[in-house]
Amino acid sequence: TSVLSSFLLSLAVACGGDTSATPKSGGGGAASAVVLSEADRAEGKKVFESICFACHGLTGHGDGPGSAALDPKPRDLADKAWQQTVNDDHLRNVITMGGAAVGKSPAMPAQPQLKGTPKLLEALIQHVRGLAH
Repeated sequence: TSVLSSFLLSLAVACGGDTSATPKSGGGGAASAVVLSEADRAEGKKVFESICFACHGLTGHGDGPGSAALDPKPRDLADKAWQQTVNDDHLRNVITMGGAAVGKSPAMPAQPQLKGTPKLLEALIQHVRGLAH
């Protein structure tokens, strides 16, 4: 658990995102071929709350406890207009490869361990999509 705690702490310090609304790909999310159960969705939410919240906040507004020290500030994932400018493949790439790999803030850390867990990654993306209002 010490390794996990260190990992989560490093994410809290390193998490960040570009706050510009420049679209990288077509709007909206593509329909997923992955079928998720309620347990899968709960696991996606749990991952968001344990990894992403430090910078993006529990509601995705970019106001997590680690966000104060970041410049640029983390993306407001709850921004419906922004969500319409990106597709799920873009979100998948940002999550698994990190911000620098997609021309965004290098402070957004990669989560390559999620590449091998398609259901969990899809559940996380659907959780992020559900933050928009």
